[in-house]
Amino acid sequence: MAVNVDLTTIWAFIIAFGIFAYVVMDGFDLGIGILFPTFNPGSGRDRAMNSIAPVWDGNETWLVLGGGGLFAAFPLAYAVILPATYPLIIAMLLGLVFRGVAFEFRWRDPSHRKAWDFAFTGGSFVAAMAQGMTLGALLQGIEVVDRAYAGSWWDWLTPYTLLTGLGTVAGYALLGATWLVWKLDGDAQVHARTMGKRAAWATLLLIGSVSMYNLALNAEYASRWLSAPEIYFAAPVPILTGVVALALLRALATERHSKPFWLSIALFFLGMAGLGVTMWPYVVPPGITIWDAAAPERSQIFMLIGVAITMPLIIGYTAWAYWVFRGKVADEGYH
Repeated sequence: MAVNVDLTTIWAFIIAFGIFAYVVMDGFDLGIGILFPTFNPGSGRDRAMNSIAPVWDGNETWLVLGGGGLFAAFPLAYAVILPATYPLIIAMLLGLVFRGVAFEFRWRDPSHRKAWDFAFTGGSFVAAMAQGMTLGALLQGIEVVDRAYAGSWWDWLTPYTLLTGLGTVAGYALLGATWLVWKLDGDAQVHARTMGKRAAWATLLLIGSVSMYNLALNAEYASRWLSAPEIYFAAPVPILTGVVALALLRALATERHSKPFWLSIALFFLGMAGLGVTMWPYVVPPGITIWDAAAPERSQIFMLIGVAITMPLIIGYTAWAYWVFRGKVADEGYH
């Protein structure tokens, strides 16, 4: 469980940051798509979609950073994970394509708006489910022989990956609902708050189920969470998760606006921390560590210079976009 700070470790945290940024930012986009059918056609759906109109495509920048960074910094991991999860990756990309096309065409083709709304919801659900199942496929272990994937086409499809997929769908729905609580008002906000409560309970139930499943899935995972001295480092994660969960449920039960969204992000951050406790230092469990999969040192240094230049720019324009489009969303736009 020791963390040796070297160039490879720095790159592991950069990739982890990119993945976390994508999960949070595109997560509430996808969550709004998942919740879309629960809103009344007309103003409710239009305002929900308008709340992400200025930022949804920029949010996916972080997916490029996470995936591209994995390919560049950990090429062996990229070469193993993709063949093991090809159907899921293809499903995710198709879901994102349908979601993006539907987002644009529902405004330009009102005669087929129901079909585009269905594509928006279906694409969001498929993308979220595929992302969660990909995580599950990674956690349950990937068969590797001679530094190459040696499993079958269907190894990713198990009860465990279905559980992690549903957990991701519920978590994204929570992010989407709490974003809408922040950005909407009136009846639409009341509905978003109701959906947020339901999504919060579903997310917490599925987080607990996946955590318990992990203990039975792999003896090493159980050792990291239940054996001394590792348990002393791991224990704060579930304790803080419980505290954040209680605060989230309380915020959703009162007339809070932005607080539920920030608490939902904190819940995801703690989930990411728990994932780190479970997997470290493996990038492809059970046998490939970050050092096994790392690119040559000179390549890592070269790419680190590029990241040092581009990441502040990405963070800067993302923060500026959110600042410009702050406030509530009315029928005619932001105010």
